[in-house]
Amino acid sequence: MKKLLLGALMLGFMSACNSDSITNQHEQSDNLVSPTGGSALQRGCASEEIRKIALQNSPELRQRFSALEAQTEKFENDLKLGKVLSDGSVEIPVVVNVLYRTSSENLSDSRIAEQIAVLNADYAGTNSDASKIPSEFQSVKAGDVKVRFRLANTVRKSTTKTSWSTNDAMKRSSSGGIDATSPSNYLNIWVVGNMGQILGYATFPESSGMWNDGVVIAAPYFGKTGASSPFNQGRTATHEVGHYLNLRHIWGDANCGNDLVADTPTQTGANSGKPSYPLYNTCSGVQRSVMFMNYMDYVDDAAMFMFSAGQRTRMQSVVASSGPRSGLRLY
Repeated sequence: MKKLLLGALMLGFMSACNSDSITNQHEQSDNLVSPTGGSALQRGCASEEIRKIALQNSPELRQRFSALEAQTEKFENDLKLGKVLSDGSVEIPVVVNVLYRTSSENLSDSRIAEQIAVLNADYAGTNSDASKIPSEFQSVKAGDVKVRFRLANTVRKSTTKTSWSTNDAMKRSSSGGIDATSPSNYLNIWVVGNMGQILGYATFPESSGMWNDGVVIAAPYFGKTGASSPFNQGRTATHEVGHYLNLRHIWGDANCGNDLVADTPTQTGANSGKPSYPLYNTCSGVQRSVMFMNYMDYVDDAAMFMFSAGQRTRMQSVVASSGPRSGLRLY
């Protein structure tokens, strides 16, 4: 069982914050599992590191984080007791904010529609590669998460910036970006030209409704047609929206860490490339194959194709009528 006291988790966030260095902000560490398949480029997601710093610096965010986890745990317990009926889907309206310097960065409407289609397939469990889920994990696969995505608007803005960082500049018009559209009621996705080794990052539900709430993705990894291999199947958005809906990295951002989901096997660290199943790790003296094909790992797009049932519950909790992202129901 991967359950920790909330207080212990908070202490982990804080201690990790205090020990992080600037060079560690891209979430690349020596304990990453070596790529299988020889990909030169490895996935980089800054969501957890940015969250650690934000929680360290904001008592309000820490309070909202604590409330979020308490509400999530209550939802999980109510679901087990039959108090929650989760048979209805929530359709999330999406605003895509495109910041472009070149014509290739000014992504076409068809490529944006393609990305929305990937999100809908992955979160409905209808993705064509779901058939690859190993039999070991068939009993815990999420299937339909009951979350859908609808493109509500596309906002485009030309820029002279050649690169972007994780400082949220793309989210303010005053710093050359695009202001979020009603972040309490819309999922805002910013697409920018280049973020170095970072493919994307996201805010977590404790940031719901704040000016910077949403997902950022580098243009080369958005959608499928014309995207850069091996991240050209639209799964960077699937991964980052997972964070937006309160999923942590599957390895818990620590050696044999805790992602707060009981049915995802504990693993020693992130995986990359295209591993072959089974891929064995040993944690707490137990050896078993890890769920490297989970969307919340770091493998190539073609190697990730599932959420777990426990992850589905966490996401449903967030968009429930009592959840921190209930405003997404009110467009």
